[in-house]
Order: sequence, then C-alpha cells, then structure tokens
Amino acid sequence: MARRPRRNHSAAFKAKVAVAAIKGDKTLVEVAERFDVHPNQITQWKSQLLERAAGIFETAGHEKTSLAGGVGAGSLRHFDSRRVPIGHSVYHRRHAVPA
Repeated sequence: MARRPRRNHSAAFKAKVAVAAIKGDKTLVEVAERFDVHPNQITQWKSQLLERAAGIFETAGHEKTSLAGGVGAGSLRHFDSRRVPIGHSVYHRRHAVPA
C-alpha cells in the first residue's frame, strides 16, 4: 500500500474542522470521515482553537488567559465554591435524584 502524500491544509479548513468538532453534534470519528483527516489531527486543531480563542476578545492591558484544558490560568482565581447556589454546582447536577 502506497503512502498518501503529505497534505497542507489552509487555516480556514482547520478552523472549519475544529468548529465542527467543538459543536458536538457528531462524533470525532464522524467529523474525521467527513473531512478526510485523522481524529488525532482534529483533536490538535480543536485544542489550538480553544487556546487562541481568548485572543480575539483581548484588549491592550488585559491579562491573557489560556483556555487549554478547559480552564484558564487565571479563570478560577476568584472562584468561591461557597457562593455557588446548590442547584448550580457540578456535584449536585451529576448526582441529582430523579423526581
């Protein structure tokens, strides 16, 4: 079996694929098949998009935070779990008793 030649994708294509993966209406494998790229590549592009998305809304003098891993470096700095209403905590949503 011959190897496929190396492909260079445009930034617009990468963004389109990453947004499709972030939407979540299709599985990663379905997105990979639709765009004919490897699932690992989609995961990398998705991570890059999430990391750089905060830069769109930055203005001069504001602290840069990264969204890598879903949590920015300074995003939880002022979080106080005692102020979260009971119905809004992750623990209570996951362990809710069905009515």
